[in-house]
Amino acid sequence: MAPGTAGTLAAVPLYLLLRPAPLWAYLAVTCIGFAAGIWLCGIAARELDQNDPPSIVWDEVIGLLVTMTAAPPGWTWLILGFLSFRLFDILKPWPISVADRQVSGGLGIMLDDLMAGLYAFAVLQTAAWLAR
Repeated sequence: MAPGTAGTLAAVPLYLLLRPAPLWAYLAVTCIGFAAGIWLCGIAARELDQNDPPSIVWDEVIGLLVTMTAAPPGWTWLILGFLSFRLFDILKPWPISVADRQVSGGLGIMLDDLMAGLYAFAVLQTAAWLAR
């Protein structure tokens, strides 16, 4: 039940572990995780014989890490990032919906969550800027 939300929640400890790292290291882990996800999620999808199985949640993990890149510290920002990411991942506004429908395999599994993470990142950074 709600595997995307559960996967995003499972990403929170990883985010908290990476939060104190320098930005370059945080981005390196996120990029490596994205690239590995393309390969691993593609293998898992083929093994499960499904295009984007709900049991694959690595894409949500990377989506939350993208969202929380350079986020201000504090639980309020983490909760806003979490909710924003879930909103964009569920609603899939354009062009996320296009990527979700037209890109398959491991890249397709990862790409829509990367895009949702970028949308949520923009929301979070805008909110942080307005909060100054």
